[in-house]
Amino acid sequence: MQYDRTDARILEIVQKNNRLTSEIIGELAGLSATACQRRLKRLRADGIIEADVSIVSPKAVGRPIQMLVLVTLERERADIVDKFKKAIKSSAEVVNGFFVTGDADFVLYITSRTMEDYEQFTRRFFYENPEIKGFKTMVIMDRVKAGFAIPIETSREE
Repeated sequence: MQYDRTDARILEIVQKNNRLTSEIIGELAGLSATACQRRLKRLRADGIIEADVSIVSPKAVGRPIQMLVLVTLERERADIVDKFKKAIKSSAEVVNGFFVTGDADFVLYITSRTMEDYEQFTRRFFYENPEIKGFKTMVIMDRVKAGFAIPIETSREE
């Protein structure tokens, strides 16, 4: 997956606002709209752009309780890890999930309507899973920054 300086500029632009037209993105990146569309299509096909998303306010959609949850598995075996990754992907409550190093095996970002709903989720998702050794919940008091923007560097191949 390679990209050049112009691709890097396009990536910077769409990370700030992916609703801009190809004409505007092209103008900001020094390209025609058609050339910009071709580059965006390639960046998506190459997996450099993984998704075009909107960041939704959890509070605005009735899910004001947000938590980071550290999860430790009983054993770190490939089949157990893969099974838990699959459970994370299929859970609507889990917004983001990360397989990590350190004191925990996974870090999950979870939203909930109420603490009672979260308690029911923990019973289903953690307590009923014999492969879970333990979990630690940290309730988020204030979401200070939300986004997916990655710092973009110009490719070293240039």
